[in-house]
Amino acid sequence: MPNLSFQEQEFLDGLIAKHKGRPGMLLGLLEEIQESQPRKYLPMDVLDYISFRTGIPGAQIYSVATFYALFNLKPQGDHTVCICRGTACHTRGSRTLLERLQYELGLKQDEDSGSADKLSATTADGKFTLRTVACFGQCALAPVVEIDHSILGHVNEQALERQVKALRKGGHH
Repeated sequence: MPNLSFQEQEFLDGLIAKHKGRPGMLLGLLEEIQESQPRKYLPMDVLDYISFRTGIPGAQIYSVATFYALFNLKPQGDHTVCICRGTACHTRGSRTLLERLQYELGLKQDEDSGSADKLSATTADGKFTLRTVACFGQCALAPVVEIDHSILGHVNEQALERQVKALRKGGHH
């Protein structure tokens, strides 16, 4: 039995009841749980509880959570910078943007971040999460970067640096 407070269990039971029997029940449920978390992620004990309560095998829940890019299994930073690794963006320099930002934010290449194609790393201070996506589908705007859910096109290093500096100061883009 997962180690959750009574309030957490009650909250999750309510969500399960709300989504039960709906098409895409698991997706809707996970999305709502992630949104409710202050650090916008799916804690393992919560996934275990969902499995325990719904009878959906844990492995199935985990594979759904890892398959969809919108789900996070680790706590996310206050700001998310997402860099596109699609072919169009790659040929227009997205890898340089990624490397520059890793350097700027002090994120080492190897920090359990996966390969360059599927990276997700959060700064020690919890301010920034740097992620990559396979493709945003905005190839005409390459290279594309998404900052806190705003898509920016034709991004260069200077522009990206300005955005990040502004967020560091606590301003919004």
